[in-house]
Amino acid sequence: MRKISDLISAAQFRLQFIVLLWGFTGVLGKLIEVEAVPLVWYRVLVAALVLFFILKIRKIDLKLNTRDFAMLLGIGVIIGLHWMAFFGAIKVSNVAVALSTLSTGALFSAFLEPLFFKRKIILSEIILAVIVSGCILLIYNASPDYWLGIVLGVICSFLSALFSVLNGKIHTRFPSQKIMFYEMLGGWLVVCLFLPFFGGFSTLVDVSWKDLGLLILLGSLFTAYPMIESVNLMKYISPFTLLLNVNLEPVYGIIIAYLIFGESEKMTPLFYIATVIMVLAILVNGLLKKQAGKPLRMKWKFWDFRN
Repeated sequence: MRKISDLISAAQFRLQFIVLLWGFTGVLGKLIEVEAVPLVWYRVLVAALVLFFILKIRKIDLKLNTRDFAMLLGIGVIIGLHWMAFFGAIKVSNVAVALSTLSTGALFSAFLEPLFFKRKIILSEIILAVIVSGCILLIYNASPDYWLGIVLGVICSFLSALFSVLNGKIHTRFPSQKIMFYEMLGGWLVVCLFLPFFGGFSTLVDVSWKDLGLLILLGSLFTAYPMIESVNLMKYISPFTLLLNVNLEPVYGIIIAYLIFGESEKMTPLFYIATVIMVLAILVNGLLKKQAGKPLRMKWKFWDFRN
């Protein structure tokens, strides 16, 4: 039987890999010449189709009772709103502002997780979340002139924490592929409702073959797979730990962008200093969780959605 420490180390490696994949999404978003809302529409649709085929290949039953169906679609709506808020923040400000505000996700989770899992607030989580949030803000030096972008980014971050915590509560009830299929479906439906206000369905037709290929790549390898993994990892890590590590997404994104786009993405010395502090905070969180044995031993009281 594998040791707890080995399981946690393997989970951390898998976690860093999916965060690295998410780091590519910013680069893909820059390469794809499609507006924000249509881009999200294609992203969730491709992800839903990929997940549907995976469910069929693995012969996983798609049946759900009405309550569970509505619950998963509802979480999917939160995910769809999260992505639209993120790309909206980029549109009204810039990528730096949008990414900087994502760091507050761990801070929101530090309060939401105790609320949903009925446990006490852990002071160390609050401290680490504040440190990481400060590091991201230092890296990007978000300007108050972009107040609307900051507001949308904070909303995006809150929604990210919310759906991560909710998925943390239901990950044992259904196969991860089934969870993400219905959530992507819910995300796609809510984007369909917003689409008429952002150019209409005609914007979905004017897509080049290059963009279509990148959208398929974005929706499959960089969305469907990491979302499935993020749910699977809830067996070993808490939603707070997930969101704390997701703060490395913009770091990976900037490094990847620099390698692809060159000098236009060059980082300042402050970037490296803040990154080192942030990585240390993530390592400290991992050590605290390992010592406490929480990733495998804690007994969460899951909601009974059937009642």
